[in-house]
Amino acid sequence: MPEGDAAGARAPRPRRRGLLVAAAVTAVALVGAGGAAVATRSGAPAATEIPVAGDVGVHDPALAVGEGDDPWYVYSTGDQRENAGAVQVRRSTDRGATWEYLGTAWGPSDSPRWAQEAVPGVVNYWAPELYEHDGTWYLYYAASTFGSNRSVIGLRTSPTLDPEDPDYGWVDRGEVWRSEPADDYNAIDPGIVEDADGTPWMLFGSYWSGIQVVELAWPDGLPAAGASPVGLASRLASPHAIEAPYVVEHDGWYYLLVSEDACCQGTDSTYKVAVGRSRDVTGPYVTRDGTDLLLDGGDVLLETAGDRVGPGGQSASGGVLAYHYYDAATGGTPTLGLREIAWDAEGWPVLTTEEEQAG
Repeated sequence: MPEGDAAGARAPRPRRRGLLVAAAVTAVALVGAGGAAVATRSGAPAATEIPVAGDVGVHDPALAVGEGDDPWYVYSTGDQRENAGAVQVRRSTDRGATWEYLGTAWGPSDSPRWAQEAVPGVVNYWAPELYEHDGTWYLYYAASTFGSNRSVIGLRTSPTLDPEDPDYGWVDRGEVWRSEPADDYNAIDPGIVEDADGTPWMLFGSYWSGIQVVELAWPDGLPAAGASPVGLASRLASPHAIEAPYVVEHDGWYYLLVSEDACCQGTDSTYKVAVGRSRDVTGPYVTRDGTDLLLDGGDVLLETAGDRVGPGGQSASGGVLAYHYYDAATGGTPTLGLREIAWDAEGWPVLTTEEEQAG
């Protein structure tokens, strides 16, 4: 979600972002990327934070973790001051420790004019999603304006994420889904997941009636014939503050991560990450105690702690969660956060570090 959005205008393989492959952990230890077990004081598993050097300012990071020594990439919400608000691109060659800004996914001459016509007033493009299928990378993104659900989700494709590859280039594939003021949902914050049969699904949603999912089809990555949205999660009390859906698959379960409450208020943000799980992509998703996420369920995984204010806008790749938060130490700068995901003895994800658990 871009900075300044207060109330629902908003807006996350080893190679596929949508399929998280994590090492099994016991109730007392987590095996991290470096192979070292991390025990906690309480005996519960804890996530391992990946320190990010420098002030990496991003909103809504879409993470793609490379295999082996291959680079990592983060695509994020665009800045209207650069290339007409195109999606931003960053690369890391040291497993997330430092990041190089590579510019934007497209230039001003290649802006999606169809999106600007569909949503008058668009100044930047929000909450991208990266997903690889059969040698093609799919870049989904949203076009909207603050406080409105007149929104569209667009798609571009490229054979590679490497901008130095001669085949690199994002081809505009047009509209994927849209919402109008008469609809009870908001078509932003796309997230892609494949089910056990290889069928792709796109999650989306922000405020209004909450989170939706719609069936797609390969190879075009567009909606399947006759597809229509199905509701997955909602907040019952106005302003129905839930958005940024992202599904992670683990051990036969689908885990729906959502961002709840207020984003983009700097150090006044109340954003947090919550979760429910289901055996099916289309739900129902429930909490540990069985509360349906459509009935305001959601177990909190990550929230404000110390200078990390309002974490959310999440994605995952290769066992690593990416999110943004507002750094109180710098006055509220939106900043990239990375941490490995742990799994507890009951198969639920854990995002808190040992220090955060100690309180």
